[in-house]
Amino acid sequence: MMKLGIYLNSQHRERDDPARRLAETLEQVRTIRALGFDSIWAGEHHLVPGFHYFPQLLLPAEAEGLALGTHVTRLPLHNPVELAEIGAFLDLVTGGKFLLGVGLGYRPEEFAAFGVPMNERVSRLTEGVEIIRRLWTEDRVTHKGRHWQFSDASIRPRPLQSRPPILIGAQAEPAIKRAARIGDGWLLVPTPKMDELAKQMALFRSAREAAKLPPTEHICRLYEVACAADEDAAYRRVAPYLLEKYASYASWGLGGVAENRVGTPEEQLRPLAKDRFAIGTPAQVTDALVAQHRAGITQIAMRVSWPGMGQDDILASIELIGRKVLPEVRHRTAVGG
Repeated sequence: MMKLGIYLNSQHRERDDPARRLAETLEQVRTIRALGFDSIWAGEHHLVPGFHYFPQLLLPAEAEGLALGTHVTRLPLHNPVELAEIGAFLDLVTGGKFLLGVGLGYRPEEFAAFGVPMNERVSRLTEGVEIIRRLWTEDRVTHKGRHWQFSDASIRPRPLQSRPPILIGAQAEPAIKRAARIGDGWLLVPTPKMDELAKQMALFRSAREAAKLPPTEHICRLYEVACAADEDAAYRRVAPYLLEKYASYASWGLGGVAENRVGTPEEQLRPLAKDRFAIGTPAQVTDALVAQHRAGITQIAMRVSWPGMGQDDILASIELIGRKVLPEVRHRTAVGG
């Protein structure tokens, strides 16, 4: 059965009142928990012009019973000892339901601000994953690596899980192979269409087999989802905000999606969303999510809000997905429907 969670929007327009947006996020988490979703997720960015960005996973007190996942933590920007300590604490807070999703990062200004050379990001990611895993599972860890060195280190508290899953974000071929080799699972971005997804899944599986590793239950995709009573209403509700989000991605240098600037916002969004996002009625969104499961995805972090979107529309979408989509997806993926 595929697990379904909600990816919380941490990025808000600079002119928005951050206290109000925080209160709204807390209300969203309470709604997510009440409706029986499996998890909440949050991303990480720094120094985002025109926006403010809430720190990752600031809501554990509101998230009782939910798994918490990072999608993704930019591991090369951080000290892995600190991430191991924070991750162990969040595993304790969630009752053993923490998932650490990590990735390389791609914005030069973030690396410059943290004093980390971008050309070291792959080696820092690989070494950091090793350190976190050892600190979660061993006492008195000594590490002499390229980027970090320490002796006889132990962290307390330890995670409740014997070892929380470390999931690696990846979309390019070398990164997918690396994720298969060093990760307990894989985090996918929203942009691949279904044919691209099939190729990426085959690459991940073959790389994992070549490394003599078993299949993983943790293949999680960040997925753009908009749900309303009819398809046109769903597009009208989200088009301006989703288009702004992808324009911001393009300005940050993240490729992979061609922009269409012809027509109304809804007309611009349709070719971007086709065979890529889940936008429409509860039945259409259900079908799209089940198709993801058939392709090999085991968990979805649904992004249902974007910078500037109003709270009423966000809650309406969460409510509709929770009441009409969530139970049907669980039934169909449990029985192979």
